[in-house]
Amino acid sequence: MAHKAEKQVFADPGNDAAIMAAWERFQLGGGPSSVALRRLIEGSWQRCLAHRVDPRKRSGPTPVCGSKLEALRGQHRELLEAAAPIMACARDFLAETGTIMALSDTSPTILTMEGDHHTQDFAEEIHLLPGVAWSEGVCGTNAIGTALAVGHAVQIHSAEHYCAGIKRWTCSANVIRHPHDGEILGVIDVSGLSESYSRQSMALVVTAASRIESRLTLREMERRYQLLEVALPRWSGGADGVVLFDHRGYPVKANENGQAALAALGADLDLAAPRRIPALALDGAVQASYPTWLRPEWLEPVVRHGVRLGTLLIIPLPCLGRLRAKEAEPTRLAASAAKSDRSSAMPESFARIITAHSGLQEAVRKASHLARSRVPVLLLGETGVGKEEFAQGIHQASPFGDGPFVALNCGGLSRDLLASELFGYIEGAFTGARRNGLVGKIEAANGGTLFLDEIGEMPLDLQPHLLRVLEQSEIYRLGESTPRKVNFRLVAATHRDLRQEVAAGRFRMDFYYRVAVTSIRIPALRDRKSDIGLLAQYFVERFCGLHQLQSRRLDAALIACLEGYSWPGNVRELRNVIESMLLMSDRPVLDVGDLPPELTQDMMADEARAATAFSIAESEAHLIQRAITATRGNLTRAARELGIAKSTLYLKIKQYNLERDIYSARGFESRMA
Repeated sequence: MAHKAEKQVFADPGNDAAIMAAWERFQLGGGPSSVALRRLIEGSWQRCLAHRVDPRKRSGPTPVCGSKLEALRGQHRELLEAAAPIMACARDFLAETGTIMALSDTSPTILTMEGDHHTQDFAEEIHLLPGVAWSEGVCGTNAIGTALAVGHAVQIHSAEHYCAGIKRWTCSANVIRHPHDGEILGVIDVSGLSESYSRQSMALVVTAASRIESRLTLREMERRYQLLEVALPRWSGGADGVVLFDHRGYPVKANENGQAALAALGADLDLAAPRRIPALALDGAVQASYPTWLRPEWLEPVVRHGVRLGTLLIIPLPCLGRLRAKEAEPTRLAASAAKSDRSSAMPESFARIITAHSGLQEAVRKASHLARSRVPVLLLGETGVGKEEFAQGIHQASPFGDGPFVALNCGGLSRDLLASELFGYIEGAFTGARRNGLVGKIEAANGGTLFLDEIGEMPLDLQPHLLRVLEQSEIYRLGESTPRKVNFRLVAATHRDLRQEVAAGRFRMDFYYRVAVTSIRIPALRDRKSDIGLLAQYFVERFCGLHQLQSRRLDAALIACLEGYSWPGNVRELRNVIESMLLMSDRPVLDVGDLPPELTQDMMADEARAATAFSIAESEAHLIQRAITATRGNLTRAARELGIAKSTLYLKIKQYNLERDIYSARGFESRMA
């Protein structure tokens, strides 16, 4: 048994001919059956086939430009610093064996190389050099890409490579993991021409990876001590809830009020088994949004000697006593707002939507009607208009209302992170996978509603997988071969024009027609000015209760000013402005002077743009009038003189109500030519 396991780990140059024959059969569509072919290699070939890797490929892709490579090196500075002395120590071995050592990130783009100069010349021919990404899905079976795919050390020799152009090489590689959570940070590789094959190269990469991880551990411990030392004064005195996060977004420490506040907020943060909040990571590698319970204004950087070490989450004292009451607050205030002058009452499941605008009320009625069915619904509207409130209302009024409501924002997540969030994964599916796997959002929504916000940001290659789930009502967790049945209602939302995205090739047509069976457009706040005063007063009542403030009101001039603003951030922006005004002023009646300075500037810019637009429109109408008069109402000549199409001229005449000018120019009342 030990001998068999050993053969699975190491390549055997004596099997080259048999493996090459298996590879040729595989390319012809036959199975790669051969006792000489290791399971590791067969699995990799199957993945290459699925990725449609060209087996005739002679080299890796073109290197990235110098500036991008330097940016990558800056992003992975700590990894490079930890690896530098380890790679330097290997120089003599590499020179003696005619091999080279490469360090890559997880893209996996090679960041730096060491080793035999003669071999590096050959490596350049196949683009095995810094700035080139050697992923399995692009370059086929190779030690760097395959080690990253399987999450452990691998040795790939000669014919075992998938692409013909690199079959004269022998390579060993191992992943480098973060000491805290096992996340893969990069790959260390030793490569050479086939005649340099040695089992020692496998031992070298395993040892090198371990030594790099040890150096990272020491650096992480030093950083952790510095973080605690700088943040410690915030634990003494005060009654605010305090939670400390490290540079990777992991919670490190929380005071008693902080733990109570997290529990009341419904935050899934167990300090005994902490989960990462990607949005709090300082490296910026993962673009993620804050959890719904976390308010950005509660965050405070922890800095020492100009270097940011982590983040403090400060939950203010007034919030702590109100957190549990907060959930009931929208319902109470919505009932209060319903007493105001609105043309019709909202359906019960949409009670949180405050409006007196007929267009939005029509959208609510349509959503309430569609909620009774099981078909997917696509919500269209700008950021901040309240798409998630609509999704919640559809869920509550639907046959799935008693099931879970699971939301996921598709924007700002990498392709792999989004895939694992959607589909989940089994234990061992990839490096860094949790011991018991992870239930994906689709599976978590079984029996309920899955809300996918910003679905227009979903990567093109993920769309067919979700399409299959919608059509077959079953999913495969990542790394799993057995399907799981699911039954859920899909509600999606986007601020993009998905028809244009389809036309541009950024969104699949078949996926679009499956997701957009029915659609609802939610009007922007600037298009329903009658709601601005109503919403403003709603937020005044809500935040006065939430922050335990005395009763406040807004004067008429302030409301008029709010109604004249364009609100690019829609309801979300209005909510934040009202809350800011209430917290910054103690006066019982708020006026224009209480507006945040940045909003005042935006309002002035709005007025300037409006004045400019009016001036341009006025000038354009005057030019058209002059052309009509000069040509005695001959629209063909007028269009020619203006340098525009006649059809455009007709539209402009209608826009500026210039029909009577045509009649006057012709000297009689007549219908337009």
